Amino acid sequence: MLHWITHLVNSLSYWGVAILMAVENVVLPIPSELIMPLAGFKTARDQMTLLGVIIAGTLGSVLGALPLYYAGYALGEDRPRQWIERYGKWVLLRGKDLDRATERFSGNSFLDVTLGQLLPGVRGLISIPAGVSRMNVGLFLLANLIGTLVWCTVLAVAGRLLGRNFTEIHKFLGPTGWGILGLLVVALAYWLIRRKTRPTGRRR
Repeated sequence: MLHWITHLVNSLSYWGVAILMAVENVVLPIPSELIMPLAGFKTARDQMTLLGVIIAGTLGSVLGALPLYYAGYALGEDRPRQWIERYGKWVLLRGKDLDRATERFSGNSFLDVTLGQLLPGVRGLISIPAGVSRMNVGLFLLANLIGTLVWCTVLAVAGRLLGRNFTEIHKFLGPTGWGILGLLVVALAYWLIRRKTRPTGRRR
């Protein structure tokens, strides 16, 4: 798996990162926890730029989420699950993978999609319940963009810092760690909103 990812990134550069991150939304065995750190590692060797890697990974992942969103939008609640149970084995998807994503999708769809991008195994499939609930596509893309930008930035920077040990990210960082990161992002957003809406005192 790592050899194939490395070959594609070496061959197609930023396009390879974007394609892999788009496919990663659907094919779970292609983990972004390897794609982005590998690309980040390459920036340390001046083969790619950190900004370019983050942009390519983010755009690829956001666009790659649209097919599953529209599948959920068009098919409704039951048919996506039926499809996964019948054909999901070809991309190593299981019904419980969709269940896990659906459980994460509560009442606040914008926040759910944003935080869902920080959880391995959930980030791609969160698009299906978002589509099923007929979430506004513009809000879906914005929420996806925010969460994915954080995800890709952290992974790329970590890969750059860890160097050849970038594969350790995939081994040790799981849903719990990224859930904590998601909570920190939410706390920061809340603080910024409160600060922006706080009434300013009158000048004397």
